[in-house]
Amino acid sequence: MADRTFYDALHSAATAGQSFATADRPLPAGWSRAEQDDWLVFRRPDAALPPQGWKIHASATRDNADRILDAVWDYCVPRGIGFKFLRSRAALTARVSKYAPRGHSGKLVTLYPADDAACETILTELGALLDGEPNPTILTDLRWGNGPLHVRYGAFARRHLVGDDGELVPAISAPDGTLVADRRDPVFHVPDWVTLPGFLAPHLAARDAVTVAGLPYTIDGVLHFSNGGGVYTGLDARTGARVVLKEGRPHSGLDAWGHDAVRRVEHEYAMLRRLDGIPGIPRAHDLFTLGEHRFLVMEYVEGTVLSSEIVRRYPLIDPTADAGDRARYTDWAMDVHRQVSETLAAVHARGVVYGDLHLFNVLVGDGPVTLLDFEVASFVEDSTRAGLGNQGFAAPRGVTGVDLDLYSLACLRLALFLPMTNLLWLHRPKARRHAEIIQDHFPVPPTFLARAVEVIAPPGLPVAPLARIEPDPAGWPTLRADLARSIVASATPERDDRLFPGDIGQFEVGGLGLAYGAAGVLHALSATGAGRHQRCEDWLVRRVRTPAPGTRLGLYDGLHGAAFTLDHLGYRQEALDAVDVFLREHWERLPADLFGGLAGVGLNLLHLADRTGEPSLRAVAHRAAELVADRAAGGRAGSGVGLMRGGAGRALLFLRAYDDTGDTGYLDHAATALRQDLARCSVRPSGVLEVDEGWRTNPYLDVGSVGIGLVLDGYLARRADEEFAAASRGVALAARSPMYVLPGLFTGRAGILLYLAGRSPDPRTDPDVARQVRGLDWHALPHGGGTAFPGTALLRLSMDLATGTAGVLLALGAVLHDEPVHAPLLSPWPRPAPAPQTPAPTGAGH
Repeated sequence: MADRTFYDALHSAATAGQSFATADRPLPAGWSRAEQDDWLVFRRPDAALPPQGWKIHASATRDNADRILDAVWDYCVPRGIGFKFLRSRAALTARVSKYAPRGHSGKLVTLYPADDAACETILTELGALLDGEPNPTILTDLRWGNGPLHVRYGAFARRHLVGDDGELVPAISAPDGTLVADRRDPVFHVPDWVTLPGFLAPHLAARDAVTVAGLPYTIDGVLHFSNGGGVYTGLDARTGARVVLKEGRPHSGLDAWGHDAVRRVEHEYAMLRRLDGIPGIPRAHDLFTLGEHRFLVMEYVEGTVLSSEIVRRYPLIDPTADAGDRARYTDWAMDVHRQVSETLAAVHARGVVYGDLHLFNVLVGDGPVTLLDFEVASFVEDSTRAGLGNQGFAAPRGVTGVDLDLYSLACLRLALFLPMTNLLWLHRPKARRHAEIIQDHFPVPPTFLARAVEVIAPPGLPVAPLARIEPDPAGWPTLRADLARSIVASATPERDDRLFPGDIGQFEVGGLGLAYGAAGVLHALSATGAGRHQRCEDWLVRRVRTPAPGTRLGLYDGLHGAAFTLDHLGYRQEALDAVDVFLREHWERLPADLFGGLAGVGLNLLHLADRTGEPSLRAVAHRAAELVADRAAGGRAGSGVGLMRGGAGRALLFLRAYDDTGDTGYLDHAATALRQDLARCSVRPSGVLEVDEGWRTNPYLDVGSVGIGLVLDGYLARRADEEFAAASRGVALAARSPMYVLPGLFTGRAGILLYLAGRSPDPRTDPDVARQVRGLDWHALPHGGGTAFPGTALLRLSMDLATGTAGVLLALGAVLHDEPVHAPLLSPWPRPAPAPQTPAPTGAGH
């Protein structure tokens, strides 16, 4: 919604559009107005509030949001009641769209009562004023009567604790003062120690009175949840037949045309009735209402979603697959495409455009291929576009009618063999290169692919030139300049929240750190010889000098990462000042992990101690290592796995501490941490070792096996271990696959390349390294006169170190640059002598 090229947030007028008119109303003396992400906060500083309690939310539709805001303002301001509301209609739309987080859905306004009595008064008085206004249900809350007011017990002040996965989560205080998670999952919940006030009891009873008792259907499973409602499996009690029940919540799950889930469920029922009898189309059985929600009942079809079946069969993720495997896959994939084409032809013959073909809406099994989800289908004669769509299959603007499905069918031709069609939405000419890649790896008839390219990227579509990505040192300066050009072109030094666009995570952890922020990008540019850029460095120095409230403290998520880069760039005092800010915080409470916790902090403090000779930094680093060891021994190190979140990251700190002290106990701690991670791994029949996440296996650097392998190799350089040596061989095999869906450093091909380069005696001549260098071309896209790479899910371009172009630049530098290049503090080998300090720039650059 905010930007077609980069991830952005609806936190400003530039991205969210014009604010609600209510935001500009004059405030009485003594009131303040502040911005908080996509909220505008209004309060009287002299009005004291508890840190937690019963808080009131008002939901709204796009049609009545202004009326509700004005009513809240007129009620709250004269009474001195603090409140906040979403800044714009676009921000509200984002909260009620189909795939908005269900725990935040519908909230337009938050009010903060001073106590339970004030809560009852506000609900009674304001509730009467707003009674009957249409509104979406807020799933985390209890609805008050029939209006838009909802209530739940939760935090007023911003407090956090470290969750089991090492992430910071919102917190409230238990009676004994300990912090517990402020639950925001999409169900009304009252903490164990809190008694539901009597004035809320009738409303809870009214909610609980709506049950499935009396329906001719039983529900026994969940297939999917979205903000529009759930999709459930069940039985028809009258016939015993298995059925699927699809729920539509009123005023929720909005699409681009403003249609809610109820309207789409009713529409899907009508479309399925029209298409009844076509093989591969589920039959519609019933349509009924329960409470405010609408339910479609349809035929249950056995099968596997096509996206999952591709992963199960796909030969390019198996380094041991041969030509026979690829030929068998080709036969299967082309048959799937044939069946989908025939089913769509029958749909078109009934005068219907499907409008939503993609890998998650096709079911494959023993019978015919089945198409799912007809909620955005349309009549051929209407020539309309769907209000929802999958980026990897959605036709460009101007395409309507049957041509919408023909475009999606063309995308399916490529996606079955190279499931990266999200890139085509960013740059349709990439289809030409993808067809070449497929032809190189699969025995597909050229005409099959040519028909796809002709539809997606016809001959008249212009192509921006891209630098060749080859493992050739002679071409490195040109390639490096091409990537750097796109990064620098994206910089926004006029913004306060971020300098370079990156992963959407930068809006959660801030724009300073190594992973998603400015520190990581500037380090990659400098370490690879791609240049210094004064305006960008000035931005980082200013933000570190006066960190914004809530700035994270860790190595990859915050202040320590900024300190690492500042020292690398020659801003020694500024780096030490950042460490002083860190030391004044309650840093001992950080989680144990590498990404934002004590393991990363300890690594950076040891690094800075080596660089500066400052013994106090070394002492704090040793204290961090002791805390990590104590937590691990007590089972309090967190449940994460891998380099950034799990045992491998802790082990990396222990290896450094061993090098620093000679204490072999640290090697023992490292071994224990690595074994904890290896217990979460599985070995595939091919011998590949990957982290087993339950629904997939993961080879990547951050929470996958390659990150574990990187530290295993470091451990083996210090102490022999047969179990670890065998695991290392399995990880090395995981780094030899031809296909990695993402290009990034943390979760993609660049991280695989960094791992291979670090363990190769000569990466410039290593054939495994060369294959992964060339494979980066699969993802490369033009931007800003240079070459850029997409980030998470291939949905937007990214320039950051963890997911985007800076990480690719760093990984290529590890192979091609004439000086050693590593990811910040991730090299597990015994430390060399400290490098001389790089002088700060004199003002040259951009």
